[in-house]
Amino acid sequence: MEENELIAQRRAKLSGLKENGVQPYLENFSKATSHKGLIASFEEGKEVSSAGRIMALRRHGKSIFCDLRDVGDKIQLYVKSGETSSGLFTRFSESVDIGDIIGVTGTLFKTRMGEITILVNSFVLLSKNIRPLPEKWHGLKDVEIRYRQRYVDLIVNQDVRKIFECRSRVLSEIRRFLDQRGYLEVETPMMHSIPGGAAGRPFKTYHNSLDMNLYLRLAPELYLKRLLVGGFEKVYELNKSFRNEGLSPRHNPEFTMLEVYTAYIDSNGVMALLKEMLKTVARGVLGGTTCIYQGHRVDFGADWHIWSFAGHLRDNYGIEPHDDIGTWLAKLEKGGVTVELKSKEKMSRSWVINLISELIQPETKGEPTFVVDFPVEISPLSRSKKNDPNVVERFELFIAGMELANGYSELNDPEDQKRRFEEQIAEHVAPGDVKEVDDDYVRALEYGMPPAGGLGVGIDRLIMLLTDQPSIRDVILFPLLRPEKQAVEDAAAE
Repeated sequence: MEENELIAQRRAKLSGLKENGVQPYLENFSKATSHKGLIASFEEGKEVSSAGRIMALRRHGKSIFCDLRDVGDKIQLYVKSGETSSGLFTRFSESVDIGDIIGVTGTLFKTRMGEITILVNSFVLLSKNIRPLPEKWHGLKDVEIRYRQRYVDLIVNQDVRKIFECRSRVLSEIRRFLDQRGYLEVETPMMHSIPGGAAGRPFKTYHNSLDMNLYLRLAPELYLKRLLVGGFEKVYELNKSFRNEGLSPRHNPEFTMLEVYTAYIDSNGVMALLKEMLKTVARGVLGGTTCIYQGHRVDFGADWHIWSFAGHLRDNYGIEPHDDIGTWLAKLEKGGVTVELKSKEKMSRSWVINLISELIQPETKGEPTFVVDFPVEISPLSRSKKNDPNVVERFELFIAGMELANGYSELNDPEDQKRRFEEQIAEHVAPGDVKEVDDDYVRALEYGMPPAGGLGVGIDRLIMLLTDQPSIRDVILFPLLRPEKQAVEDAAAE
């Protein structure tokens, strides 16, 4: 039967219920115990009440069996003519459909097959379903509908619900880990007058009363380090950040980050903290330190590798960090790596080196790998190494080919920081780049920031890893999508 015809039938049934004085959308129902609790505390003949959504309905003559699901589990309902209150079987049969949310009272028993079941002696309709649930809700052809109508996806796909339950547990484990070590969770502004703390194009808005432009934050970093100046020594924020850039399996314009700042440690201390945190989170969520991601076995408890970006360029291509960019490109091409520079407007040294760093990465499978020794040009907030000012104390964590985290020893020299800001602004000439030094942050550094290490972890990617999901949209409840009308038009044109 066509969906529109089914909807028409449901609407007609809804109208009939209202005409007969039945309120199909009640405001309350007393549900004392979850289905999981009812099953765990089963007693034959025990009187119970429960509520949930009808997910399956089977009629057998004068008997009706239903699967009633709540957030934790499902329990079977049994309605039989003549064994319960007068007229209940007929009312249930005529008014209840798959997808309805109902409340029931009855007694527990086990069927001959041993399934715990409620013998229904009364029921009430709590929310009438108008749109029939899909029988099959999977496959590539439905993937955008699943993201767009996540509420339906969650109703019919228990595996999807488990992903987001896992996401919640991961956040709880992270908070527990950091709180137990004396870190203070804080909140910093999501609207900035000057976008900073990370590279990227910001979303722009306007504040009418103050007559000023504002930008959704690229990262909370500069505000969190102001707190180190103010005397806090251990702070973190689980935050939403934004980049006005494209979408891909690993990028969503709105994403969740964990940022952690610790006084009196360096990048090595941050790496140790990150390793222990991910190992602890995996144990708390998965029950062990291993998981499978896209066919690769990941063990957070095993040895983690260290791979030097500057060392790789030196050993394989003869490139030194201080070489001019023309030398970099020539030696790379000689070594079989061609860097495609699509825009002469972006031919700044930092832009080209950043592109090279994306092209040349370790070939990780399941092994957690720290990439270290990045050039100073692409690390404007990192402290330079003592023995080489062209290389900074920074790392990126890669697992199964995916960048998961970034951290470094923080630059706390205000004069050096201002110079790097100015160089960064001078080199970034792409349309949309904001050209302004955050003078207040430099002023904060002039009051003195202790030596510190900073860490940023992509929470969405971490959830992808722990739940073996190939796309970031699979771990974000409501990812950004094209307008529905445009998506329909594009599909029709294909």
